[in-house]
Amino acid sequence: MTFSIVARCEQTGMFGVAVSSSSPAVAARCAHARAGIGAVASQNITDPALGVRALDLMRLGASASQAIDVLRGSAGFMEYRQLLIVDARGQSAIHTGSEALGIRAEARNDNVACGGNLLAEVGVPEAMVTAFLASEGHLGDRLLVAMRAALQAGGEAGPVHSAGLQIVDKVSWPVADIRVDWTEGCPIAELSNIWDIYKPQLEAYVTRALKPDFAPSYGVPGDP
Repeated sequence: MTFSIVARCEQTGMFGVAVSSSSPAVAARCAHARAGIGAVASQNITDPALGVRALDLMRLGASASQAIDVLRGSAGFMEYRQLLIVDARGQSAIHTGSEALGIRAEARNDNVACGGNLLAEVGVPEAMVTAFLASEGHLGDRLLVAMRAALQAGGEAGPVHSAGLQIVDKVSWPVADIRVDWTEGCPIAELSNIWDIYKPQLEAYVTRALKPDFAPSYGVPGDP
């Protein structure tokens, strides 16, 4: 019920995840990223604990493929799971279990991995990887380019209703974690609109956390 991308920006070291699904609040379950460590999408049939475990394994020194191997050997029901990982060296790895639903496919390259299930077309992940690698600019922009490419390639077999974008960079919390948890419209278009609002303020929110005495004002009523 999901298609997603995990990626690393080679220039900045940022990691990000973007995901969309016919299910509600997909990013709350599937998107996992940790600054300096990597990014993981844990999806259909979803076990969010796999995302946490994969990041913990990479924090201990495992590569993306080694993390996949450990989880295949130790986690239950891996035949039902799809797991996409990119690590701090830009290596990527994917596990797609034999019981993942519907048309399932995957594609990866350096610094990026894409996958999906219940897809309309088997070529959706490859279209995402191609679009990401051809794109430039902020990692958030590039992730959304890939998500729009997924839609153009067919996307899910049915309509999608939720989407999310998570980015980590240097600090211990996500510098962006924006979501459309349910809409009857296009969640990727709505997510892109939210990103356009949030992106110019991203660095200011980091400054407010680290140096509140130098932080820019919010520019809202009541803020001097």
